[in-house]
Amino acid sequence: MELVSKKRLELYAGRSHPELARDIAAHLGVQLGNANLRRFADSEDHCQFGESVRGADVFIFQTHARPVNDSIMEQCIMIDAAKRASARRITAVCPYLGYSRQDRKASGREPISAKLVTDLLSVAGADRIVSVDLHASQIQGFFDGPWDHLTAMPVLIDYLRSERLHDPVMVAPDAGRIKVAERFSQHLGWDLAFVYKRRPKGAPTQVEAVEVIGNVSGRTCVIIDDIVNTAGTICAAADLLMERGASEVWAAATHGVLSDPAVDRLKNSSLARVAVTDTLPIAPEKRFDKLEVLTVSGIIAAAIDAVFADTSVSEIFGGDNQV
Repeated sequence: MELVSKKRLELYAGRSHPELARDIAAHLGVQLGNANLRRFADSEDHCQFGESVRGADVFIFQTHARPVNDSIMEQCIMIDAAKRASARRITAVCPYLGYSRQDRKASGREPISAKLVTDLLSVAGADRIVSVDLHASQIQGFFDGPWDHLTAMPVLIDYLRSERLHDPVMVAPDAGRIKVAERFSQHLGWDLAFVYKRRPKGAPTQVEAVEVIGNVSGRTCVIIDDIVNTAGTICAAADLLMERGASEVWAAATHGVLSDPAVDRLKNSSLARVAVTDTLPIAPEKRFDKLEVLTVSGIIAAAIDAVFADTSVSEIFGGDNQV
């Protein structure tokens, strides 16, 4: 007897970012599965899929938003449930990967927490990971399986092109972002500059922007970064660019973490516009006039479709998704 199996895509989402999950499902033309997530009185989470996932290609969506530890644990529980329900393949879709900035030991007696998170996903039963704009691309090496690294660059580039900025220049806020800024500048045909910054010893949350390398006088500067957390780096860079004669300064980033005091800093800064994507939910109280939120739902949906169909994810980005 010969059986011809039919591939089946099942998409489930945790509770950290339901809006983005629904948008991705709409792009794919599928219904979000019912994970029946609930929390017991003692704060433990529980999951029970409302339909069979036996033999299915299961995608578990969860961006690691606040509270980060809860988001990670909930996703691991969902992955474990899919594994024990005999899913054929399980993909963890993590637009923002928690602990991604703890990717190395900067000093003695520290953890490498990004490795721990990937270990948790692996042990839970994930066969593959999909994420957007990792803080450091080498994090992919922490996971012993395929990792599809997506980038929000096409979304941000389309937005910046549509704004028709006057005499623009792309600016890296520090040395670590030069390669990314260079890639943006090549696609847009803009000049490139970068800010030299330093952190005072013993004060890791404080940033000093020291000097600008490149011609910014009389020009519109766009600072590009992967994460806006407390906004110290971007605001310090913007102030220095204005001191050096920039006519206007914008900022663009993938992940709008916006930890306190980021919103107040950005509101009161010399920045004219701040563009982030919706890899993380942004609460109404954290939105302000200068803020523009762009969606990456189309990119994530295209990647899920490619993984399901066993076609190339890199071709979606023309090979520009590895930084």
